[in-house]
Amino acid sequence: MEETRPYLDWETCGSFMVDVFKAYGVPEEDAKICADVLMESDRRGIESHGVNRFKPIYLDRIKLGTLLPVTKIDILKDTPTTVVMDANNGMGMVASYRMMEMLIEKASKYGMAGGAIMNSTHYGIAGYWTTMAEKAGMIGISGTNARPSVAPTNGVENMMGTNPLTFTMPTDEEFPFNFDCATSTIQNGKIEYYERMGKPTPAGLVVTRDGGTMTESGEILKAIRGGRAALCPLGGLGEATGGYKGYGFTTIVEILSAALCGGPFMKELSGVDENGNPKMYRLGHFFFVINPEFFMGLDTFKKTSGDILRGLRNSAVAPGCDRIYTAGEKEHEAWMERKDKGVPVSASIRKEFTQLRDELNLPYKFSFEG
Repeated sequence: MEETRPYLDWETCGSFMVDVFKAYGVPEEDAKICADVLMESDRRGIESHGVNRFKPIYLDRIKLGTLLPVTKIDILKDTPTTVVMDANNGMGMVASYRMMEMLIEKASKYGMAGGAIMNSTHYGIAGYWTTMAEKAGMIGISGTNARPSVAPTNGVENMMGTNPLTFTMPTDEEFPFNFDCATSTIQNGKIEYYERMGKPTPAGLVVTRDGGTMTESGEILKAIRGGRAALCPLGGLGEATGGYKGYGFTTIVEILSAALCGGPFMKELSGVDENGNPKMYRLGHFFFVINPEFFMGLDTFKKTSGDILRGLRNSAVAPGCDRIYTAGEKEHEAWMERKDKGVPVSASIRKEFTQLRDELNLPYKFSFEG
């Protein structure tokens, strides 16, 4: 489908978000990390977690007091191969960046390293952190819990988050193998994106308390937050289509995100107290880095992984389909399409950017203003 939205160049987009973050109290170096994580999502074509979430997930929460702009990181445990951090309700993206720096250094010395963060906040796309490992010639694995919105198989109550389980691995191709997705059929960010674009959510991805489904995106978001509906795990409703498999993976992420750091889980992550008042989210994240040089070497790993991916793409294509993709390929193509153009901005994002500029009296004239 041809893109009809105007583009905003990457430099202006990043500079503007940094300045806005700074105006909201985020230190400049931290603001640069956060802006880059958001733009990386759009570089990959993952608009559900890009600048689309700049205001509602980060700025609004800073203003509300459920996200602290200055990230005070406490190291609770530090061994040659492990780290446990307390992010103290600061910027999850900042704490995750510091974590990955430490783990990559440890894995370069000892072959493997793992870490967990407690009392954190939304950390952007999980693939940003695993790609940090891949750029260092290593394998990255990460996951995070989130506010409860997913029902267990045969259940209708939102108990766990969309809980991504993400892997990035080096290959000998132009792009890595990058598998970054939720363990639910759909994530909240995608429904938020559908709402902003005025589109319905496909049927069968959400279960209501009476076992039915919903498609009106705005109503789905209200129902999930009100406990009247829940997302389904990967595989969908029940066991017949494999919903129990997604349920299992969602549970794995919930356990690792909470148990490795001794943090809260499930309903404790709702962001509201028993009286319905806003409170800190206190999310947990986990990270693992594996260094192929401590096995049969990086070159061997990259060639083998590349051969596997090429073999998959070159296998027989189903009738009616143009081609077979491997994880990370579509994201690479999105970057090739957007690298010289910038990020496509919808009407709602254009409105938010101009309102923020005017409120903060920032010296920007956006290209989409004519």
